Amino acid sequence: MPTPEPTPCDLRLIAEDAARAVAPALRSAFRSDVAVSLKRDAHDVVTEHDRAAERAITETLTRAAPGSVVLGEEGGSTGDAPLRWIVDPIDGTANFARGLAYWCVSIAAERDGVIVAGVVFDPMADHLFAADDDGAWLNGTPIRATSGTDRESTVLTSFPVQQDFELLGEDAALDLVRDLTIRYRHHHSTGSGALNLVHVAAGWSDVTMGFATHPWDVAAGALVLERAGGWFRGFRHGDAVALPHRADDYLAGGAGNEHAALTERIRTLSATVG
Repeated sequence: MPTPEPTPCDLRLIAEDAARAVAPALRSAFRSDVAVSLKRDAHDVVTEHDRAAERAITETLTRAAPGSVVLGEEGGSTGDAPLRWIVDPIDGTANFARGLAYWCVSIAAERDGVIVAGVVFDPMADHLFAADDDGAWLNGTPIRATSGTDRESTVLTSFPVQQDFELLGEDAALDLVRDLTIRYRHHHSTGSGALNLVHVAAGWSDVTMGFATHPWDVAAGALVLERAGGWFRGFRHGDAVALPHRADDYLAGGAGNEHAALTERIRTLSATVG
């Protein structure tokens, strides 16, 4: 008799186990003497702990779900299959390497191109955000994403970094920073897109955004946010993208405010990137 296909709930539990399994080693390495290597530029860093965690996560996921493959930030893709895991072993590596406790493990399960389960684990705070078809939770308690008016709202970003200046141009990037500062109550550049998304999902912030993202940056966090009642607007070259992990640029927020002006601003800037 064939083995039943794992449900989204099954996949969520597998991802939770994988994220928790690497947490002790990451906590032990945090605020130690971390050797840093550069990737794209001086602002894009990686450590031996990213690579070790991704290897361990990959082993756990593929052992629990035979035949599945992994797309990881550090290791790339292990192949093609209907079930694919999208993994960022440390989202917020620059923070991790510098001793700032704003980083996480992000794991999403993609079946036939659609994200069906997601986990974002903050080991330092012991916050496990998770989602599947049945909802979104923080440490097992349901969460709900809400957003106030622009003047009441807090924006979480990792913007701008050097790449944003290169993609958008210095004037456009700084003008957006000015707009965020004036339009919203608070604007914080934090360094972890996945944590930003789930903090909005938990109702701890109102809106978040990013440019030039990758699937592992948003796949899990966007699902948690959407299952918590929030929304995600993804763009590529200014065109709307239905699946969050296929988008290059995005704005996402809680229920109650569509942040229409900022959405249009992000869409217009996205159209300039090509």
